[in-house]
Amino acid sequence: MVFLKKILIVGACVLLSGCIQSTALLGPSLTVATTGNIPQAGLQYIANETIKKETGKDALMHVKEIVEEENRNRKFKRDFKSMVENRIKNARKKIIMN
Repeated sequence: MVFLKKILIVGACVLLSGCIQSTALLGPSLTVATTGNIPQAGLQYIANETIKKETGKDALMHVKEIVEEENRNRKFKRDFKSMVENRIKNARKKIIMN
């Protein structure tokens, strides 16, 4: 019975993999299911579609870009701090040797 369930799940994933485009409705449908607030779900869907139409990216992609940019900035600051610390250590060594 467990094996049959696994086969059914894998088969459903394969057959429904073309339904990825409809995931835009997933957020608003979850809003309706959890809160029951249909106007809020409608506004959420309209806002997402408007953002996608204007920018070519959905809201999740914008969030992803902001997070990636923040990670790059952190890495740059960490690398810059390390470089400055190494230069200070090298300068101290040269001063002590003279």
